[in-house]
Amino acid sequence: MSRAERLKRPRLRLFVALDLPAQFLDPLVEWRERELGAVPEVRLPRPESLHVTLVFLGYQYERDAERIARCCFAEPAGPFELSATELSGIPRRRPRLYTLALEDAGGAVAAWQQQLSSRLAAEGLYEPEQRPFWPHVTLARPKRGATLPRLEDAPALPPDLRRPFAPARATLYRSTLAPRGAVYEPLATLELRPQGFAPKRHMR
Repeated sequence: MSRAERLKRPRLRLFVALDLPAQFLDPLVEWRERELGAVPEVRLPRPESLHVTLVFLGYQYERDAERIARCCFAEPAGPFELSATELSGIPRRRPRLYTLALEDAGGAVAAWQQQLSSRLAAEGLYEPEQRPFWPHVTLARPKRGATLPRLEDAPALPPDLRRPFAPARATLYRSTLAPRGAVYEPLATLELRPQGFAPKRHMR
């Protein structure tokens, strides 16, 4: 197949993420607007686009989307527990993002993310990143042509955002770049095991 023929084949920009439950997302959006909404340089992504990225696949052939979904979601997963720790600028001196760092109770999310990476890599669909997985939510980006100010004194998180929460769903998203920010379309989802779930043990 020639390079020209390959380029004609439709490609999708894909990533896998954990969706935030409403009981965490709603107060997060209110707090973000209150603390960051008045910063002139800041662009706040739409609330429905806030998530925890697990694997960013980049551009993939459209025909492979179903295979990617099967590879990621064929087996059950969870339960997971996350809790917010702090708001920070990344990188700290000249931030390009404002992010909310998350603590991964017991490392369960990181372990599953590693499994996803390994399965996708084995299928030739992904090259795992060298840096360790870091669970976080991107809360703000700079407006076009602007530079985000350093967070010298990052606002403290209110108590309702420090409570642990359990993501209920993982999603394979298509990301379409647009002038006002990327638009995300869910292609496949996996309902995660709920908190309190315990695998049944079979006695011989």
